[in-house]
Amino acid sequence: MKTKFSLGVLGLVSVLMCAPVTSAAAESREVVLAIDGGAYERVMRENWLKPFAQATGIKVVVVSTANPNERRAQVQAMEKSGNVTWDIFAESDVDADSPSHSERAANIDEFCKQFTSRSDLLPGACKASGVLAVRGMGAIVYNKEHFPNGGPTTWKEFWDTKAFPGVRAMPARTDAWRQLMPALMADGASANAIFPMDVDRGFRKLDELRPHVGLWWTTSDQAVQGFRNGDYDAGFMWMVLVPGLIKEGQPIAWSYNGAIVVGDRYAVVKNAPHKAEALELLKFLLDTPTVQGKICEALFCTPPSTDALAYISEEARAIMPSAEQVKSVMATPDGAWLNTNQPMLVERWNKWIQK
Repeated sequence: MKTKFSLGVLGLVSVLMCAPVTSAAAESREVVLAIDGGAYERVMRENWLKPFAQATGIKVVVVSTANPNERRAQVQAMEKSGNVTWDIFAESDVDADSPSHSERAANIDEFCKQFTSRSDLLPGACKASGVLAVRGMGAIVYNKEHFPNGGPTTWKEFWDTKAFPGVRAMPARTDAWRQLMPALMADGASANAIFPMDVDRGFRKLDELRPHVGLWWTTSDQAVQGFRNGDYDAGFMWMVLVPGLIKEGQPIAWSYNGAIVVGDRYAVVKNAPHKAEALELLKFLLDTPTVQGKICEALFCTPPSTDALAYISEEARAIMPSAEQVKSVMATPDGAWLNTNQPMLVERWNKWIQK
């Protein structure tokens, strides 16, 4: 079997039209943010960024990036050169809690104080490291045409290529936890007892699956395109990508057993050239439940405000990570453990994937 290793590409820049402005000062205001491209960007653009531009007259420049690793590298390069052009970048909650995050991101603790009395916001929706935009899940997806009688619904079944034959897809992120958490659950670890992580056990389990993996993806768009192309029959995919495939008529199904829940946190870049506008954009998100509701209706995610639930259909709410039937089977990364052990995980992954 031919295995594909997909690599990301550098970001593309687009500008959102803003509403007519009434002064030269307003006309010159802008904010630049870097996020994942593809369906995720389109949803954010239509439901958050465009309404913000129309309401404030602030121009929004979107940099479409391949993955968090690219964004971190770009921000670090900007800081080193002294030429910072981005204002906001998207990060995972795990990495936003890492010690190195403060080297790239501004501390917005003072900004967050205005939200401390907001009982509708999830704990930590606004904290020094950034603003929680959404909480999403990485879950098992499979092609219904390849599995007409039902595909794998647990990680143990996902690993069982005799009972569920077919090509697999897995992430290939260098910090490895997205690969190791499913591997450990496939080996019998319960979703709430993965940490502290038995890394040796996880890699032994990955050894079993490796011959059946036809696509190792590094960006979300690669996982989506791989499904469209038929490069794999079952895989790990972020659920925010699934609604777009459903709309295309793709034969996709999924299971939440062992789904991995991670938040997207939007951080303000250190020395951001448009910090005031960046904070205004983040405040608009937290203050506008209709915006959050539309985003999570489209992305099968959980919004930072419970008030936003009123703007999400019952069908979408049943799929969100906060739904009780999903909560009982999902796995949450231990950010403190992962950040402490990140250098070791990166080294182990690089050695393993190059074997």
